[in-house]
Amino acid sequence: MTAMSSQISYAFPPHAVPHLPIRNSTSVFPVHRIYCVGRNYADHAIEMGHDPNREAPFFFQKNPDTLVLSGGVFPYPDKSNDVHHELEMVVALKSGGKDISVDKALDHVFGYAVGLDMTRRDLQGEAKKLGRPWEVGKAFEHSAPCSEIVPAADIGHPAKGAVWLKVNGVEKQKGDLDQLIWKVPEMIAYLSGLFELKAGDLIYSGTPAGVGPVKKGDQMLGGVEGIGEISIRVG
Repeated sequence: MTAMSSQISYAFPPHAVPHLPIRNSTSVFPVHRIYCVGRNYADHAIEMGHDPNREAPFFFQKNPDTLVLSGGVFPYPDKSNDVHHELEMVVALKSGGKDISVDKALDHVFGYAVGLDMTRRDLQGEAKKLGRPWEVGKAFEHSAPCSEIVPAADIGHPAKGAVWLKVNGVEKQKGDLDQLIWKVPEMIAYLSGLFELKAGDLIYSGTPAGVGPVKKGDQMLGGVEGIGEISIRVG
């Protein structure tokens, strides 16, 4: 920032920086962008009608201000009658760059969290049929619930462990991190060839099979072994 830029007069007050709490810290994690990996578990790719052996990784984005903290409420969105849960491990970056190598990728990871990629499945399906972008199905308000960030310095870099979600106490999704088609270092390396990654970026790493609808009043509880849990009520 230059001395001149500090004198900028905004037309209206700028929005606050979206952020997430960090476990055992008074500091918070400022969020820059949210990237999501599509169909990164073979069983989920199959349940969505795709062949996981023929597909390179692909990504879509959510906006940082769509975050909802664990313990909060996910308001059932407008214009949809088929909203689905997708439980995922979230990777939080402390630094970035372009064309990051696989062997250096984990050096950029600050920590991990548990997230939900909430999806207006009916609107996403319409967009797919028309060959249009997915934003209306994926990037709507409150669509990115996320737990606190757990520093990698405390837990390392989990490569295996249960990934699960229960709705009203009934298990809906269950998988394991070792079932990821594209592992965390590979996701970071591939993504950095498409975008310049930055500190504060989140990567939702993909969901196991069992995605399904929620309704108002439902209680979602999910977790990733070794990282933590997330609890969200559908409002």
